[in-house]
Amino acid sequence: MTSPVPKILTFAASDPTGGAGIQADLMTQTSLGCYPLSVLTAITCQDTSGVSEVVPIDPSIVEKQARLILNETKIDVIKCGVIASEENIKVISEIIKDYPDVPVVIDPILSSGRGDNLVLGDSLQLMIRHLFPLAEIITPNVNEAAKIISNKNISEIEEDLLFIGKSLMDLGPKNVLITAADYQVDKKILTNTLFCQDGGIFNFDHERLPQSFHGSGCTLASAVAAYLAQGMSIHTAVEEAQKFTIDTLKNGLVNGHGQLIPNRFFWMFSDLEEDENDLKHH
Repeated sequence: MTSPVPKILTFAASDPTGGAGIQADLMTQTSLGCYPLSVLTAITCQDTSGVSEVVPIDPSIVEKQARLILNETKIDVIKCGVIASEENIKVISEIIKDYPDVPVVIDPILSSGRGDNLVLGDSLQLMIRHLFPLAEIITPNVNEAAKIISNKNISEIEEDLLFIGKSLMDLGPKNVLITAADYQVDKKILTNTLFCQDGGIFNFDHERLPQSFHGSGCTLASAVAAYLAQGMSIHTAVEEAQKFTIDTLKNGLVNGHGQLIPNRFFWMFSDLEEDENDLKHH
C-alpha cells in the first residue's frame, strides 16, 4: 500500500475563472501533493477584473456537505476562504469545534482585488468572534488586517504593522501572517510578517512583481494548509508557502482582460520544457 495522502477540507466559494475561490484551493492543494475535499459556501459571478454577484449556499446544505465528508474521512487540515453569510459562519464554527485537533487555516477575504465586497451583513464581526479563536493561523493582507481591527483601510489609520499584528493576535488565532503586496506599493521589496503564538515575529522579504494577480491570497493560504497537512511547523509551512506562491505568480497565466491567474502547476510545464529539450539534444 502507498502511504496516506494528506487530506484538506476547504470551505470556500466558487470562482468560475479558476483564479481564486475553491478552484484555486483545489489546484494548489493538489499541486502540493495533498488530497482536496471541498464544501461550497457560495456561487459567485465574476471574471478576472472583479465580482458582480455572490449567492450564498443555504447553511443546511453547507453543513450536510461537511458532515458527510467528516463522518467518513480523516481530515488533516481545514481551510476557510469566502464563507459568504452570517449563518454559514455559525454553522462552520460549530463543525470545526467538533474537531479540535485539526488545524484550521483562515483566509479572511473581505473583498476582491478590484474592491468588490465579499462580506455580507455582520459576517466580519461573526468571523472574528466565532472563527478566529479556532484558527491555527489567519492570513489577511494589510488592508484586511486594518479593517479587521479598525474597519478602515491601512491608508486611513496611523497604527504600524506591529500594532496591527499584535491586535489580531489578541482576537484569538494562534498565529497571524500579514501579507503586504497592497502596502507601500512604491517599494521594490515587500515584507510579509508572521506573528507566532510563542511571541516570535518573523519577516519574509520578496521582490515585488509588477503585475496584478487574481487569487494570490487563496493560493498562499491553501499552500500553508498543504504544508501543515504534511507535518511542517508553522514557520516552515509559511516560508515554503510563500516560495510556492511566488513561483505561481512569476509563471502567471493570462486568462482574460483583467488580472493574471497564478499558475499552480508551473512545475509541470517546466518539466515538459526540460523533456522537450532533452529530446532535441538526442
